[in-house]
Amino acid sequence: MTVATPSITTHQESDGTTEQISRWRGLLIGTAIGDALGLPAEGLSRRRVQRLYQGNWRHRLVFGRGMISDDTEHTAFVAQSLLRYPDSPERFARRLGWYLRGWLLSLPAGIGFATLRAILKLWLGFPPNHSGVYSAGNGPAMRVAAIGAFFAHHPQRRAAYVAVSTRITHTDPKALTGATAIAELAAWIVRDRLTGRPSLATFIALLRRCGPDDAEWQTLVDAIEQAARENRTVAELAEKMGLAQGVTGYIYHTVPIAVYAWFQHDGDYRPTLTAVLNCGGDTDTVGAIAGALAGATVGESGIPEEWKAGVTDWPCSLTWLRALADRLATVTRTGQPSAPLRYFWPAIPVRNLVFLLIVLAHGFRRLLPPYR
Repeated sequence: MTVATPSITTHQESDGTTEQISRWRGLLIGTAIGDALGLPAEGLSRRRVQRLYQGNWRHRLVFGRGMISDDTEHTAFVAQSLLRYPDSPERFARRLGWYLRGWLLSLPAGIGFATLRAILKLWLGFPPNHSGVYSAGNGPAMRVAAIGAFFAHHPQRRAAYVAVSTRITHTDPKALTGATAIAELAAWIVRDRLTGRPSLATFIALLRRCGPDDAEWQTLVDAIEQAARENRTVAELAEKMGLAQGVTGYIYHTVPIAVYAWFQHDGDYRPTLTAVLNCGGDTDTVGAIAGALAGATVGESGIPEEWKAGVTDWPCSLTWLRALADRLATVTRTGQPSAPLRYFWPAIPVRNLVFLLIVLAHGFRRLLPPYR
């Protein structure tokens, strides 16, 4: 699916290379921060989130620190695959499939059912273009912003890579529409060097082109447009969409909330993240997607320092993500493939065991008040 992106007024900076690196770091680190902040609240209702967090978002996973989950890991897999194969969607898909198979062996603590079935099919020998299952979960949207940024100036290749990245796990056309919307916004942010809110008409036109023949998608875009014209909050849009109890993992719930938060808060990282996390539900994934868009808009310097300092993880640390971002910026600029960053795979099962114990501890915490 190719989306014709309209031109808009942009902000120019003198050092394009420095800016490109900053935006790449903002995208990847923004994903990780949104993921880590949202993870402890995942599955909680909006009301319980409000009572527990009161809009004061900080890392609370373990002793005031945060860790990343599959949202950031899958984004990193996509980025690594782009480094190796920036000129072949088919080879990119095979490389991504290789990462996903290895990831399953590392015993991840959380994995969507559709993604699990797709990876099992990969292990059974299905090729990436036949491994996906019919699902409209938000997995394809959570990992796709890097593709949009990488091919910001190449719409045909962008569309091809978004399609194979989606199809490897999800085959419902809605999954492709939702993933396309995130990729197109990321491409727009990077290509036109956005630093704040664009025009509403341009924003809505881009969204409409992502699913021109999908009545449900068009209805959602109508709701986004009306909310923007009436200056509604993100929570009010969620309530209008029937998500008063929290944003679900359905891609047509996740994506509209994430993109509207980015638009409504001018891409400003803290208020964008706060708005989506306050909605409850699938907070880590919605936070990761909104964080990627806002991070690409403001660059790493626009992400609050205390949120960055609070992430403690390994081997997918913020330092490692910065190095990955720098390499992506180089390959984007030169067009030459690069070896992926080294990743110490033997440590992953141990890390995931610790992570699982922490997640289970949070599960027991939820047995305590407040219950609603």
